[in-house]
Formats: sequence, C-alpha cells, structure tokens
Amino acid sequence: MRQNIVIFASGSGSNAQRIFEYFQTSDTINVASIYCNNPNAFVIERAKKMNIPCRVFSKAELQNGIILSELRLLNPSLIVLAGFLCLVPKEIIHAFPHKIINIHPALLPKYGGKGMYGAKVHQIVIENQEKESGITIHFVNEKYDEGDVIFQAQCEISKNDTQETLADKIHQLEYTHFPKVIERLLKEM
Repeated sequence: MRQNIVIFASGSGSNAQRIFEYFQTSDTINVASIYCNNPNAFVIERAKKMNIPCRVFSKAELQNGIILSELRLLNPSLIVLAGFLCLVPKEIIHAFPHKIINIHPALLPKYGGKGMYGAKVHQIVIENQEKESGITIHFVNEKYDEGDVIFQAQCEISKNDTQETLADKIHQLEYTHFPKVIERLLKEM
C-alpha cells in the first residue's frame, strides 16, 4: 500500500526537495502534494521542477475549512511542515491526530514559539553563547513548537560560528535526519 505525504512550506523549500529526492525511488512512500501559503515562495518553483502538484492558498482558506476539506480528500498518511510559518488550525490537527509533524531549527523547548524561525533562531542562539544547537522534529499541536518531541539531533557551536555557518550546520542535520524520521514514522503506522 502506498503512503502519501503532503508537505506544507512557506519559503525556499530545500527540505521539501530533500524529502522528495529521498523518496523519489520508493515504491511505498510518495510526496503527493505541496501546500504553500506564500505566493512568492521558491518552493513553488521547486515543486514544478519535481513535478509535484503545488497548491498556493490564502490564510482565509486555511482558516475557513477549505484546506481541511482538500486534505480529507487527499487522505495523507503524514502531513509534514517543512518551513511552514503559520499556526495549523485546531480543526486540521484534530482531523489528523499524530499525523502532522514539524521540524524546528533549534533544540526545543528552547528557542521555540511564535516568531522563532530560521535566521532569527540562529542569531539568538549565538547571542546567548550556547555551546550547541540542533534540530527538533515534533508532532504538531495547537501551539507553536510545543508538540511531543519525536527526534532531536545536536551540533556544536564554535566561537567562530556566525548565523550563516550555524544555519549551514542545521540544514545538514535537517537534510540528513528529516527524511529518515518521516520514513520511520510511516513504517510504524
């Protein structure tokens, strides 16, 4: 039986591309669609190149049940937030319990919550002179970055690290671990 993944993204889509590439030759796992709330996001171009349907939607469509209706029709085995910056409505969370996951570019519970994403997180981590950072993959609940943790991976922060070099380290952790965690979760379903 083939399991479908739906990816939600708001930006570049490098994690979406990495997930697609990881499962591209799989007979059992398929990236069925990408949903994007930002009409200017580069993930839309990536979706075209990967030949994945991409649905650009408005905040109103996310809030008024249109996206939920579409997701019910798609019936994904897993919904993957990969750089998606909106809070997922509780109706979607309740419709897909323990089937929505997110990746966060820090070791939660530190440096999570509304507004804590991307470069902002890396800058604050460096300013606070943390010795390590990393990624957290977690289930999505009704609050930003507070769902149950599924997986974490760490990297050291050197005295010479900048926001950019730390971002590179974090991206490497994401690209290495996110697809494998998705695969493991799907096998356990």
